[in-house]
Amino acid sequence: MARGRRRHGAGLQRPRRRWWFAAVAALATAATVLIAYGAWTPSGTAGTHATAHQDADTAARPSASRSTSPSPTLSPSPSPSSSRSAANSPSPKAKTSKRSTRKPVTASDAPARQPSTAPAGKRLITVVNRTPKTVWAIVTDTALYPAGRQLAPGQNVSVTVANNWGGRIWGRTGCTSTAAGHCATGDCTSVCEGANPPTTLGEFTFDAYAGMDFYDVSMVDGSNLPMYINISHTTTVDPVSSSGCYKGVCTSDVDCPAAMRATSGGQVVGCEPPCAAFGGDTYCCRGAWAGRDHCVPAKWPVDYTQVFKRAAPYAYSYAFDDGATMPCKGACYYRVTFGTTGS
Repeated sequence: MARGRRRHGAGLQRPRRRWWFAAVAALATAATVLIAYGAWTPSGTAGTHATAHQDADTAARPSASRSTSPSPTLSPSPSPSSSRSAANSPSPKAKTSKRSTRKPVTASDAPARQPSTAPAGKRLITVVNRTPKTVWAIVTDTALYPAGRQLAPGQNVSVTVANNWGGRIWGRTGCTSTAAGHCATGDCTSVCEGANPPTTLGEFTFDAYAGMDFYDVSMVDGSNLPMYINISHTTTVDPVSSSGCYKGVCTSDVDCPAAMRATSGGQVVGCEPPCAAFGGDTYCCRGAWAGRDHCVPAKWPVDYTQVFKRAAPYAYSYAFDDGATMPCKGACYYRVTFGTTGS
């Protein structure tokens, strides 16, 4: 080998020099590129290269954002503190990261990453906003109570509740800013024991009898939002379709008579129940009209319960509308949708 190299070199001195000069030129060019590469840092290749090394160091040690787990009852999004940790953790996209300079992620703009199951001994309830307006969803006796969780159009939130939970779900609308103050509908007093009418309610009693749940959509207190409820994780056949249709009639907005319209700031925000709109013993089922045998809408001067039945045929429309109660056998999951069919 060595002898062969010497023999090759003796016969080709000029080409050898050309090769040597070419090699020197190539090395000089490479050195120039490397120097420029290391010195040029603004949002270019060097910034990405440095980030990649930082990622390797970060991946080797535990990350607080990875170890953060969602709230045991509320599961739509990370908490503000875990969102900040995730924003500050280096990643291959760190050069475009702007979250570190933003305010903490709120529930209204956080990604909706919802669980599909609940822990043992719990139930899953998902609330979906399919209306064109912002809704503050309230689920009593959970983290969504009493102020509610802000849901922009298209957003949803899930909560887990106990197997023996009983409570109500409704939406507040037209809230000032954070729902901690006044809302146009679905408002409640300082001790939030229920919503002020007109408010559409989802009512639930879990494990009420022989492992059976009972639930309903109630417009007894009027309506501020269209609502329908679907069930899953059960052998019970869901009486309402996933799009909100029931016995051939689908969910729609309430076509409210002028005398029953609730307004706020000159805008119609809901439909009052007959008792609130007209008063009197007849529509309020008092006096001679009290009780199941006498509170009969078909005997009223005008059966205003049909205002609500036409929009939601499955809904409770007056105090003794017990046929609107729906059963679900077993540890059922529930999906409560604010919205109409096709929304």
